[in-house]
Amino acid sequence: MDLINFFASVDWSEIWQATLDTLVMLGTSLLFTILLGLPLGVVLFLTSPRQMFEKPRLYAVLSFVVNVVRSLPFIILIILLIPTTVVLVGTSLGVAGAIPPLVIGTVPFFARLVETALREVDRGIIEATQAMGASTRQIITRALVPEAMPGIIAAVTVTTITLVSYTAMAGVVGAGGLGDLAIRYGYQRFQDNVMYVTVIILILMVQLLQMLGDRLVVHFSRK
Repeated sequence: MDLINFFASVDWSEIWQATLDTLVMLGTSLLFTILLGLPLGVVLFLTSPRQMFEKPRLYAVLSFVVNVVRSLPFIILIILLIPTTVVLVGTSLGVAGAIPPLVIGTVPFFARLVETALREVDRGIIEATQAMGASTRQIITRALVPEAMPGIIAAVTVTTITLVSYTAMAGVVGAGGLGDLAIRYGYQRFQDNVMYVTVIILILMVQLLQMLGDRLVVHFSRK
């Protein structure tokens, strides 16, 4: 009975809306992160030392930029990007205002994971594809990426879970979603029940994403 009373004052419609907002932020930012981060990761790999298109200067510049963005705490990055966010989407608040910093903050992270996954590909496979006269595009799309697919899916999984925590942190600057709800009700108004509900939902979300990612990795791994 005490537990029922504890959660009786929770506005479940608001919880549902915050969950939907979090899922929209997560899905949209993940899509753009993959679209931008996957090519960046491939370029980082191809231009790195002892690879097909080794370009030390280009790799050094790209690597430096990636490391700089990755080194910034996400909450600071959100604040730094407020002017840019306003230019891109017209506001720095709400779901729309959270997406640009989410994408910019995770693209370098994902690109590094993709680069690492590509390094795990057997060099002999790439050389064999080259010997068959395949073009650069064919080598990337038919040999490199397919062979690294389990590692890339694992990278997507890790990035997605990171994005879940980033969406929660974005609530500090009024981005909406579960993080915003937890801060406004759980922290500012001392409603512990709302805080616990948001935490439980975030934990369940992470668990489901990890399970799905693990299954996809197993599915795409060579037996």
